[in-house]
Amino acid sequence: MRHLFLNGPVQNGTFTFGTHPGKAVGIRLAAALNAILGLPPAPHLWNTATLAGDLRHREAEGPKILRQRFEADLIAGKYPSGRPPAGGIMTDTDAEVAGLSLEMIENNLRAGTLTISREAVPTCRACGHMTGAGGHPCNACGSTDTRARTGLHLVAELAKDRPVLDRSDIHASHRQQPRHLQGTVGKVPGRLILSRTRDHGIDLSPFGLDRLVLDPRVGIHATVLAAARRHRAEVAVMTITQNAANHIAAHGLHFRGHDGIRLRYALHGHLPYSHTAGLQPLHDAYRATPAIKESFEVWFLPLFSLQAKAATRPEQLPAIFRHYMRAHLARPAAADEEMIEALRCSVEAGNTEWITQKHALAAAMTVCEASA
Repeated sequence: MRHLFLNGPVQNGTFTFGTHPGKAVGIRLAAALNAILGLPPAPHLWNTATLAGDLRHREAEGPKILRQRFEADLIAGKYPSGRPPAGGIMTDTDAEVAGLSLEMIENNLRAGTLTISREAVPTCRACGHMTGAGGHPCNACGSTDTRARTGLHLVAELAKDRPVLDRSDIHASHRQQPRHLQGTVGKVPGRLILSRTRDHGIDLSPFGLDRLVLDPRVGIHATVLAAARRHRAEVAVMTITQNAANHIAAHGLHFRGHDGIRLRYALHGHLPYSHTAGLQPLHDAYRATPAIKESFEVWFLPLFSLQAKAATRPEQLPAIFRHYMRAHLARPAAADEEMIEALRCSVEAGNTEWITQKHALAAAMTVCEASA
């Protein structure tokens, strides 16, 4: 069973990785795990079908450019000197993703898990944007004048006898299952509307849903599956925070598998990157080179977040750095093939105990340095 780790698509906001490296945790984690497995670099995945993106594009100064190009230019600016990642880039509106999404929708319509039905949904009278329940101002234009507008929509029926998220959907060992998440993620309506009013997204007009696009929470799953299919993986593991999984899991219920590929979630925590400068006295004590410091921040901290699924606290950083340095100093002169095979089995099984074991971590360093 060939695994491939892929980041949960990152929203294409105005940040850069240089100024907000916390946004890159999922990307860095996926890269580290794939390197341990001996896999080539996977593409970085981006979520571009957002309302914020619609507004940025509408309000952009200068000559209007096509939205696809607009998003591509924003993404290119995230990387130092505009250099794209070695594994390339894939967005949630690429033709490859759109084609796969339409295949999955058609299959689900035939199975009856999705339907196209006439629904009355709260809609802004001023701009026609779907506003959702609650009577709050329209997020697209700010108007408070809404009405229930009836039209055709794509609807997901959630099975009453099947949980939204079960153990097989989480890439973790038996002891590391997120039971709290499994309880909260199911607190959603029994019917979910999966069509949205957006300027940009996967067009649903092939199903008679003109001027509507696929909910981006579904598109995120399709993007991961499309990348996995391109790389001929059997298990696509999406690196994602627990909060993000809570937000998207119900919408991905019918989109976690296709054409022999299964999607699972690997949960990770947040990292206090804004506090890593406080480690300078330890860097000096260990005579850490710039390469060692970069490896700690870019490679090891994301791995640590896979075990510490809650937020890592700034005061934990010194102890985490000492553990990293002990493993760095214990790196073997030659790779231990038996240990590396055990390490890869742990990664594929979702076991993270090796991250806090000095010699197993040292072996992982050896593998990744050899593949760099």
